[in-house]
Amino acid sequence: MNWKLLIIITVLGILTACGNRGESEAGSEEVLSKDWTEIESDAEGTEVTIFMWGGDEGINRYIDEWAAPKLEATHNITLNRQPMNTEEFMQKLLTEKKAGKNKGTIDIIWINGANFKNAKNANLLLGSFTDKLPNFKKYIGSENPAAAFDQGTEIDGMEAPWGSVQFVFNYDSTKIDSPPKTVDELKVWISENPGKFTYPNVSDFTGNTFVKHLLVASATNSVDTMAKEFDQDLVEKNGEYVWSYLNEIKPNLWRNGETYPESLTKLDTLYSQGEVWMTIGFNEARAESLIKDGTFPESTKSFVLESPGSISNNHYLSIPFNSPNPSGAMTVINFLESPEAQIAKMDPDMWGEGMVLDYDKLKEEDKKEIEALNRGESVIPSEKLNKYKLPDLDTGYTEWISNDWANKVFEE
Repeated sequence: MNWKLLIIITVLGILTACGNRGESEAGSEEVLSKDWTEIESDAEGTEVTIFMWGGDEGINRYIDEWAAPKLEATHNITLNRQPMNTEEFMQKLLTEKKAGKNKGTIDIIWINGANFKNAKNANLLLGSFTDKLPNFKKYIGSENPAAAFDQGTEIDGMEAPWGSVQFVFNYDSTKIDSPPKTVDELKVWISENPGKFTYPNVSDFTGNTFVKHLLVASATNSVDTMAKEFDQDLVEKNGEYVWSYLNEIKPNLWRNGETYPESLTKLDTLYSQGEVWMTIGFNEARAESLIKDGTFPESTKSFVLESPGSISNNHYLSIPFNSPNPSGAMTVINFLESPEAQIAKMDPDMWGEGMVLDYDKLKEEDKKEIEALNRGESVIPSEKLNKYKLPDLDTGYTEWISNDWANKVFEE
């Protein structure tokens, strides 16, 4: 997010906090005061527009070919998907807020992390709505960590968990017999296989998260605190471990660490061409579609580091302050948090990502359906993923890595 947009967000946050309630805010309170039966009834026969990233065909297929027909059949709701990058619809909402446009065109937004933090601070969101959703209350609950904090920002019911992915390593099993299990073993493997590993520049989310794992490894007992707030004392105490580790492996990285892939896509290309023997990234099932389309070799397998573990990343659905159909938006979000919708989303032919529902709260028939779902041979079993699952960290750590890496590692 550029500085101009950040300044606009800050100013708007101050103005809206100090100003009188607008027409839309009063309308929001009216919607949130209704019981669920009335909300669902109001949503019947309406149109709901969801603004979301549209760069993945599997995700688009899930919305267009599975979710939309289901909502039409069960609620007589027409779901319209509008592809747009998060920064674009954030700018759109900011402009509408500034212009006092209390009836917009967006009902649902796909959001998380820094964008949620900025939207919340600028009062761009409807308000606390998740406790209205029957599926949220039954299968997730406000006590769930994924419903409490989003990368250090208190959620306060203003966004509903939609999906969860974990950070995994993909490797070519014809070239690697036994992948490393810890960050220390990974360092040894890199030294024994020079040029066959690298990570993206930390301006890329994947590269940044790889470095986060090193910080967690240096302060394992503090990971829950790190998920809730940025600790300057912690990075001052443990930062040296992170930078020393990265500088130790640097000479043995691809191209001797003199350059780094600018994105995960570039790293995937290096892997597919055999230049490196591993790639990394969020979504434990993402390799499946890349194997099927011939991008990744069929011998691709996955692993997670058992120490420190595997950072997870949740993404969410929220409702803008000026949604023209908040009742329809809540009804759609409630459906997308149902076991039926979450299990369908796990299908690698659709999206392939993990669910956000508490497995222990599911019915036995839902558990059996999950167990019978073939996510693909490259996907690590859910039991193992859950065993090593770590929360994502406060956005302050992302900024710390982005700010310091160039001076501490790249330029050395």
